[in-house]
Amino acid sequence: VQLQASGGGLVQAGESLRLSCAASGRILTLNDMGWYRQAPGKQRESVATITSGGRITYADSVKGRFTISRDNSKKTVYLQMNSLKPEDTAVYYCNVEYLSGTSYDIRTKWGQGTQVTVSS
Repeated sequence: VQLQASGGGLVQAGESLRLSCAASGRILTLNDMGWYRQAPGKQRESVATITSGGRITYADSVKGRFTISRDNSKKTVYLQMNSLKPEDTAVYYCNVEYLSGTSYDIRTKWGQGTQVTVSS
């Protein structure tokens, strides 16, 4: 199973970006999907998660600005980021929990990370 993340970049404060993370490989079902970020010198933190049933959680710091969504038919999770702030600068990672079509057990996979830089 592979995760391909895209959509990062350099923007100015107040602008928007949309991250995408597409899963491929032998996946029977997708469970929880989420976005995490890690800024220099800081620990990785959860940004937003969405369950297979559509339950969503956001970090307090992004509530009202970020929106997570998923398209199961495309095995893709998205993160729409609006009103970006310099403190949102980090490497963003997607994470997917899935039922493997190879080993028939629950596994998780991290994407490769995509850099988001917000200038003031």
